[in-house]
Amino acid sequence: MSQTRHPSLADQVYDQLLTKILEEEYPVNSRLPTEEMLATSFAVSRPIVRAALSRLRDDGIVQSRRGSGSYVLRTPDREIIGFVPLESVSDVQRCYEFRIEVEGASAAWAARRRDDEDIAEMDAAYAAMEKTYHENALGVDADQRLHLAIARASKNPFFPAVLESLTEQIAVGVKLSRSLTLLDAPGRQELVLAEHRAVLDAIRLGQPEVAQATMRHHITAAKDRMFVGTQED
Repeated sequence: MSQTRHPSLADQVYDQLLTKILEEEYPVNSRLPTEEMLATSFAVSRPIVRAALSRLRDDGIVQSRRGSGSYVLRTPDREIIGFVPLESVSDVQRCYEFRIEVEGASAAWAARRRDDEDIAEMDAAYAAMEKTYHENALGVDADQRLHLAIARASKNPFFPAVLESLTEQIAVGVKLSRSLTLLDAPGRQELVLAEHRAVLDAIRLGQPEVAQATMRHHITAAKDRMFVGTQED
């Protein structure tokens, strides 16, 4: 049974601010209340508010302007709230950040150590995922199968073990990503497939640096497609 994670005060403030931004209580280009006002509103200390704002800046949602305060730079895709509870959004964000680091490294090692059997499994997993895309299905299992095949090709058991231990958390993010992709223009699906192909090509060609870069790009892009929405001109 998975353990319930109790959100920190900074997590709670982050989620509440994100809710207000999604609901356009704080629309794009608007100035957020001061740290002091937010601390009073949320009944927390200013360092807690500062930590939440720092995370929103890291996520590209707010921007600090020297001597002027914090402004809403963009809003996440509003469809997010139809697929996951708002209190889960920050966990999805953090899971993607973790995956960028771990899966980038596993792809690099896969490029160094893959054998013919690994390549055959990755190709089969990609074909299964591509089929689900053409059928406009979610394909969460197919996506996870491909990423797990890459991790196993690293010949380092810790990489697949980590992904397997996070199966539930990763599945939430993949389901959200695929759900939003299915609502978007058809070109978005081809873009995602192309990102996966680029990773597999680098692994097949034995190019660890390229494999790492393309995997990091893919997972970062998946995160950004969900969380970077409306942007100021």
